[in-house]
Amino acid sequence: MSTQAEQTGAAAEETFPYERKCPFSQPEQYAQFADEPVKQVPLTTGLKVWAVTGHENMRQLLTDPRTSASRKEANFPFYFDAPPEFRTETSFIGYDPPEHTKVRRKAAVTFTNRRVQMLRPQIEKIVDEAIDAMIEQGPGVDMHHALSLPVPMTVICLLLGIPYEDHEFFQVNGTTLLGGTATMAERQAALVDVNDYLFDLVAKKEKEPGDDLLSRAIAEYRESGEEYEARDLVNLCRLLMNGGHETTASMISLGTACLLEHPEQLEQLKADPELIGPAVEELVRYLTIGDAAVPRVATDDIELAGATIRKGDGILCLGLTANRDAEVFEDPDELILARGNRRHFGFGHGLHHCIGADLARLELQLVWGRLFERIPTLRLAKPFQEIRSKERAIIYGLWGLPVAWDE
Repeated sequence: MSTQAEQTGAAAEETFPYERKCPFSQPEQYAQFADEPVKQVPLTTGLKVWAVTGHENMRQLLTDPRTSASRKEANFPFYFDAPPEFRTETSFIGYDPPEHTKVRRKAAVTFTNRRVQMLRPQIEKIVDEAIDAMIEQGPGVDMHHALSLPVPMTVICLLLGIPYEDHEFFQVNGTTLLGGTATMAERQAALVDVNDYLFDLVAKKEKEPGDDLLSRAIAEYRESGEEYEARDLVNLCRLLMNGGHETTASMISLGTACLLEHPEQLEQLKADPELIGPAVEELVRYLTIGDAAVPRVATDDIELAGATIRKGDGILCLGLTANRDAEVFEDPDELILARGNRRHFGFGHGLHHCIGADLARLELQLVWGRLFERIPTLRLAKPFQEIRSKERAIIYGLWGLPVAWDE
């Protein structure tokens, strides 16, 4: 029986028509946009959408108020045929202003750079404990499941104020939901368990608030006199779990493999720990794991790059084409860790720029900094070409990452 992730990748990836057979390059199909950077393409579902390519075209579109992120729009590229349990129309990722602004604000206070930096000692401890467990398992361990998946999930638990004794519950169920090795039935059962837990958690935070995201969101609602439903907060938690877990986990594994496949760049990083900040920006740009994670619908006619996107048309921004745009990045197909250019769209752009970008940056800096410091001889346990990658996934990555080192 094929896994749910292999079937649909949370009900979306089968619609995506482009395969990234080599994770370090653009799909060959993207060459068709060289002379027509905004053009209609068919998804595998049969729906035709406008593919938008190139840095400037994406910048214009993602700041255009005539676009909607609502999953309720008829021609929304993804999720329109998703089962209810996989939909996110009740979290701010699928809202437009003014509702988006109001709901996002309640979560944003947790993700300010100042508050994120306050978490540094705790996240560093989480990273070290995961590396300890990986070392204990010994060479040949699957780093994706030993390090990449548990670190961001434990951090999310920290943000939500989930008691430490319940972290294992979330790590196990988070891996079932997002790790790519579970059946449809297993994923749905895990989703029910997680939802039940989160409803109970919301009720507990209403009675006994703490210093965490949920408690602050509840306090904001009460202070403003706004009504809310527990489901709104549960969906916020699930959004943060999905967005903050799968994306960071994929970046950790794919970025590690990328560094190991570029030994000269990795040696520069090992020799200069101060390079870690620019290195994270470059890896996010170079890999663009959310290549097709920016769908929209036009709410009015839009003229862009010689094309007319009609009101109601679906739109898909192809992020890799923007992050490999030679007009913005010199030698865009080369990995240059010292580049450190933040003009990439690896964390999105505009109103829906990733709310957890600073948190993701810190996690990646700490993981790669500590990993290569503590296991300097880390290497792939099999040729990279033999490691399965997520060919059509909306969030690109690896199914596993077997590694070895000198003991």
